[in-house]
Order: sequence, then C-alpha cells, then structure tokens
Amino acid sequence: MIGLIQRVDAARVDVEGLSIAQINGGILLFLGVEREDAQPQAMRLVERVIGYRIFEDETGRMNKSLKDIQGELLIVPQFTLVANTQKGTRPSFASAAKPDQGRLLFDYFTKQAETQLETTVQSGKFGADMQVSLINNGPATFWLKT
Repeated sequence: MIGLIQRVDAARVDVEGLSIAQINGGILLFLGVEREDAQPQAMRLVERVIGYRIFEDETGRMNKSLKDIQGELLIVPQFTLVANTQKGTRPSFASAAKPDQGRLLFDYFTKQAETQLETTVQSGKFGADMQVSLINNGPATFWLKT
C-alpha cells in the first residue's frame, strides 16, 4: 500500500462540479492499493499517516503528527501511485489491486482512520473522475509504503 501525503492548509475534492469533501488543514493523502495488500498493510499505513511527524513544533522542527495537532485528513484513492514507470513511455498497472479489492481496502483504511482520529476525516470517491485542489504547506510531500 502506498500513501503520498502532503501537508496542506486546505484541500478539496470535486466530482462533476460538486464539492464532495474538504478539509481546512492537515494532510491530503493520495492512497494506492497494490495486489498483495490486505488489512494489515492498511492498518500499518493508517498508523504511519496519522503518526508521521511533519508538522512544526514550537522551535520550527518537524516534530508533531496529525494526531498531535488534531489536524484533518482527506483521503483520495489514486491507483496510478502503484504504476511501474521503469520501462518505456507508458506506465504499467500490473501491480495494482483489482477494483473490488482496492475499494474494500480504501473503505477499510478510511474507517480505521476515522476511529483513530478525533477530527474530520473526509474522502474522495473511489473510481470517480475527481478534481483535487490544495494549498500545500511548505511544500511538504512524503511517500510512504507498507
């Protein structure tokens, strides 16, 4: 399972011109599910995302997590994160989970994040053509893999 996290001041997901999810500050997570992924990988990534220390403390160092600052989380499914781009000029998605497996693990991940965070957890729509808007803070972007 792959998570691309961005520290944001705000983020929003639109589908067909309508806003379906938005946060006012915290982490925007793009989530990719691979074929071999299962619930243990999802749980580990949830722990890493909410505990990853990318927010500044009083001294300006990245020492605080999403949970520490009670920030919000926006989760966006993005199967293209698992693409193999090592050969040629076209990505291969052979390692991506099948849509049914991806949807189940995306939903499981979202529910686990909701139970572990005491703040807003929003999500994009699995399989939809989404427009994602964000104000990246830093910029601070990190790639996490389980």
